[in-house]
Amino acid sequence: MDRSIDFYTRIIGLKLLSRREIPQNNAEIAFLQDPEGKGAKLELTFYRNQKKFIQAEYEDRLFDHLAFEVKDMEKIISMIQKEKFTITDEPFRLSPTGSLIAFVEDPDGTMIELIERK
Repeated sequence: MDRSIDFYTRIIGLKLLSRREIPQNNAEIAFLQDPEGKGAKLELTFYRNQKKFIQAEYEDRLFDHLAFEVKDMEKIISMIQKEKFTITDEPFRLSPTGSLIAFVEDPDGTMIELIERK
């Protein structure tokens, strides 16, 4: 849980709103949101009885990715490289005037799309 909270706060720029134990199912839950409090909330849940998390190969995934708008793609990609997180697609544009897009993985292998709008 700590490494996921660190990734989403330090790298993606979200703010930790709350974090608490859920003793009924031996879990911990955390809620994060953009610093201005305008976007959706991200909920992270850590189940202590779950021994391993296996992410399916990309073609077999039912859930594809999360997406976050970022202000400085170059800075975030540099941080991700420094921390040795996986970058699956380096920044690119779908058109000459389009948004800058990159795909990375969070510490648990969840695909994250980063979008820097012009």
